[in-house]
Amino acid sequence: MAKKTTPPDRKTAAATQKSESIYDVTYQIVRLVPKGRVTSYGAVAAAIGATSGARMVGYAMNLAHGVKPKVPAHRVVNRNGMLTGKHHFQPPGLMEELLLKEGVKVANDTVVDFEKLFWDPMVELAPR
Repeated sequence: MAKKTTPPDRKTAAATQKSESIYDVTYQIVRLVPKGRVTSYGAVAAAIGATSGARMVGYAMNLAHGVKPKVPAHRVVNRNGMLTGKHHFQPPGLMEELLLKEGVKVANDTVVDFEKLFWDPMVELAPR
């Protein structure tokens, strides 16, 4: 006998829809980070209006593998330039390898010249 499933209640459905749209907006911002540049989880969170949402951006990046169009999650690092998300890449060295292919140097799991390479969506995407 097939197991009977119940449809999600309105709150659950709304929460799912909201989180998906937040992730979609997050992915749109990350897709704008130019090759050879990096941004931070917090900077992306601020750009989508979730100033305390750095962790949520991290979750979104963890789920970005396989998303179409492609999301360059390797360009998102922590506020100090560290590759804290590298263990979500397979193999774990892939994040650094992808950055190196774009000319971003990494030493001790940290982006070299982070301040110089930092791409702030709040500045870069601001109306001029």
